[in-house]
Amino acid sequence: LSAHLGRCFPDYLCSPEENVHMIDFTRFKIRDMETGTVLFEITKPPTPGNGQTQKCDPNAGRFVRYQFTPAFLQLRQVGATVEFTVGDTPINNFRMIERHYFRDQLLKSFDFEFGFCMPSSKNTCEHIYEFPTLSEEMMREMILHPYETQSDSFYFVDNKLVMHNKADYSYSGGP
Repeated sequence: LSAHLGRCFPDYLCSPEENVHMIDFTRFKIRDMETGTVLFEITKPPTPGNGQTQKCDPNAGRFVRYQFTPAFLQLRQVGATVEFTVGDTPINNFRMIERHYFRDQLLKSFDFEFGFCMPSSKNTCEHIYEFPTLSEEMMREMILHPYETQSDSFYFVDNKLVMHNKADYSYSGGP
């Protein structure tokens, strides 16, 4: 399974159509576990319920750009709360593997289980990220080179890849 998860592929490893379970992430929050301070929060706007179909980019929502201050790199542990809905079939063994890189160096790999999700349900869970200890030199390089820190998030249902999302990160405090 994890042997197929390479580093920040130029293309996504699966198409949006492979999300046959209709998993839709609707809210995401990152907080410092030590202080409880919310560092980032985003909620997906509701889709219009007027019966009109909208044309949208099938890759919309598959990429996120984060902008943090240098202090973020000093954190040891953050909680990431995610809210998501699922389609009309139950989901067993829902799992996320997330890999974070700076340039070509793996910083940390995370493996989280969502478990079972009831059909047509809204679900919320918080995963705790234990950050690796970074050298002062590595942190300085990450601050000086915004968006060269990247991640790939791979989502599996019963060990089958159903979603692949990407992100990049700035720790310089601005765009």
